[in-house]
Amino acid sequence: MKIHLKETVFDAALDRIRYLFNEFDKIVVSFSGGKDSTVTLELALIVAREQGKLPLTVMFLDQEAEWQAVVDYVREVMGRGEIEPHWLQVPIKLFNATTNDDPWLYCWRDGDDWMRPKEPNAITENVYNCDRFKGFFEGPYSKHHWPDQTVAMLAGVRAEESPNRSTALTYGATYKAITWGKKVDVKRGHYTFYPLYDWGWRDIWKSIHDHGWNYCEVYDHFYSHGISPMKMRVSNLHHETAVDQLFYLQEIERDTWNALTKRLSGINQARHMTKGEMFAVQGLPYMFGSWGEYRDYLVDKLLTDPDIQKVFKKKFQKMDMDFAGMANPESRYKAEISAILANDFEMTKIDNFTSKVQAINFRKWRQGKPFRLDLPQSHYKFIPEEFRP
Repeated sequence: MKIHLKETVFDAALDRIRYLFNEFDKIVVSFSGGKDSTVTLELALIVAREQGKLPLTVMFLDQEAEWQAVVDYVREVMGRGEIEPHWLQVPIKLFNATTNDDPWLYCWRDGDDWMRPKEPNAITENVYNCDRFKGFFEGPYSKHHWPDQTVAMLAGVRAEESPNRSTALTYGATYKAITWGKKVDVKRGHYTFYPLYDWGWRDIWKSIHDHGWNYCEVYDHFYSHGISPMKMRVSNLHHETAVDQLFYLQEIERDTWNALTKRLSGINQARHMTKGEMFAVQGLPYMFGSWGEYRDYLVDKLLTDPDIQKVFKKKFQKMDMDFAGMANPESRYKAEISAILANDFEMTKIDNFTSKVQAINFRKWRQGKPFRLDLPQSHYKFIPEEFRP
């Protein structure tokens, strides 16, 4: 349930950031070049100017397979006199959602032919004892640079973007009474906060327009190609949540397309296929007796990396236990199959399924716990019909 206040989200976010500036020794903006991190950055700069705490540290973890428009925009941001740039171009590995034959991109690895040269002012040595993108935001980065200071990292995550995020950002205190954050290293006083958590995408674009803030021009191309505002992503080009835009890359940035197809296998098939053909789960193939059988076949035959295969099998084993006896199991199996096809090692697609009201109600029913009885019948479709309210 949302509670509407008289205060605007713009003013509320500024007050949140002011509070964090007063609470923590160090404020860092985690910057991606996207619209949400753009607004987070500009709001943080407003507060840093007010409090005389410039320059503001801005961290960009460069995933190599980035839009050139993002790179150009990040250069402009990092070149501002008010900013202390932390442009990280360090060796890490990322999942490749476009093929299971070549499941990793080893970004910035020595000896490889990178998509573009490293920046002259970049941090290039991986001194963080971490080789995964997500891991950098779970402690190693802030621990290395500010081991003896309290740190608040600001990031542009919003609850509107997914049910998982909505739950995570509105339930349970992270720091004092704040729910819109994440514990990173409580002993050191290191946290990540999301001051725009209650913003909608319209709020984002209104603020950018009203204040004349610069933003990454790739969004203009997304708009002209008819991409829904909720689907616009500027993450690495082969990531499973941003791969929608991959199908427009060859039209928008031909040089980036050519560099990416040379760098990573699986990309070029987007020239010949639609997103639905690459990732969508259609009807059950005739040679399989059930969706579960089809899922298990794909795990055994499509996943070529033994370590990745092991992770998927373990996850599916747990799903089979948690959702045993579920009515209409096709939805679950389709989510699991989609995760296999997109090489979704982080299990985002499966987490999106388990966070649905229908799935939550089923688990509560199965565990004998009370659940809401006043919802539309569609919210009980996973509970066997004879037990539905």
